[in-house]
Amino acid sequence: MKKLLFILMFLTVLLNAQTIQYTMPGEDLQHKSTWLQWPHNNTFPPYHIVDNEPAFIEMTRSLESTEKVYIIVYDLLERSRVEQVLVDENIPLKNVSFYIHENDDYWVRDNGPIFVYDANHDLTILDFGFNGWGGDAPYSLCDDIPTLLAADLNLPVVDLSDMVLEGGAIEIDGHGSVMMTRSSITGADRNPNLSESQIEDYLTTYLGLTHFIWLDGQFGGMQDVTDMHIDGFAKFIDSTTIITLDSSDLSYWGLSSQDIQTLKNATDKFGNPYSIITLPLTVNDVVTTWGSSLNFKGSYANYYIANSVVLVPIYNDPNDSIALNIIQSQYPNRIVYGIDSRNLFDWGGMVHCVTQQQPIDLNPTSIDEINNVPKKILNIVDVLGRKVKKELNQILFYIFDDGSVEKKIQINE
Repeated sequence: MKKLLFILMFLTVLLNAQTIQYTMPGEDLQHKSTWLQWPHNNTFPPYHIVDNEPAFIEMTRSLESTEKVYIIVYDLLERSRVEQVLVDENIPLKNVSFYIHENDDYWVRDNGPIFVYDANHDLTILDFGFNGWGGDAPYSLCDDIPTLLAADLNLPVVDLSDMVLEGGAIEIDGHGSVMMTRSSITGADRNPNLSESQIEDYLTTYLGLTHFIWLDGQFGGMQDVTDMHIDGFAKFIDSTTIITLDSSDLSYWGLSSQDIQTLKNATDKFGNPYSIITLPLTVNDVVTTWGSSLNFKGSYANYYIANSVVLVPIYNDPNDSIALNIIQSQYPNRIVYGIDSRNLFDWGGMVHCVTQQQPIDLNPTSIDEINNVPKKILNIVDVLGRKVKKELNQILFYIFDDGSVEKKIQINE
């Protein structure tokens, strides 16, 4: 009888277990493009262009030589205006494309598409719900952006509007681990009808995440509409290393002593402690270009990893160069650029918040094309998009410098 009960319990667990249907590759893996949602003056707040456009110009300048830059603009008039701005700034438009859709704001990390691979390694867009960070800002136009872009790109889209999830609320390592705060995901203003385990089920099924590092976080009100997004203070460098702030700066940022202990004592999915690298905060409170003090120090952890560059928020502060050097030491094969984020920080965001990566297509090209065109291998990745060396008995994707991909199976003979 006991044996029968055990078997029934095992079968119940097996039937209820979530299966991975999609996987989200790490930010540091090969991109096809970076998405930007260009600031404009049509919605909220009413001074996007004059204050925040310079940061978008510099991001475009830094990115366009390393990958395509896809820019969402509000309307045709804005497209013409932004195009002329880039031309006037001597930025080549060869790798820049525009997509016209009305939108409420420029935080594309949070409202934009999340790109994943399905079981056949085809690129797919996830469209999670977006409600303006719990109703703190207008959002109805931005909520439609992922589905609109899926149509533009002719990509399948998965409607996940039953769960609210902003891209900045999760930090993944590309190997199944994720860091996040409850305050920005599980709260009554985001997902009142979902339990924590149900949210984890979503993340397993649609993002391929199986190892969860939860911090409690803190509700921020209008001073921090994100309610403490993880990407403001912590990031995976790889599957064994976390870059964050020291304990006193984490406390200044608003983390509880329990959260600080949880972060610093976190272990990977194998139970091994992470190596921890720390960044400083700014020495001084951030002051906008128009001279307004924000009465808060800035974080450098909210940086963005592109194919051959890393974009780091800077604040005209003595610690800018220190933070840039620390980050450069972690990415020796990429060039680190500082992006003036003083005005972005006025609304609580930084560089990572206004960028979103689109991974490469893992579609094999023809053998004739592969064999007849000289090209150089840039990376070899597995079915989850993770960089690997030549390994036997698994499917691998060889990524070449012309953008083509070859699918191979290495067999141990």
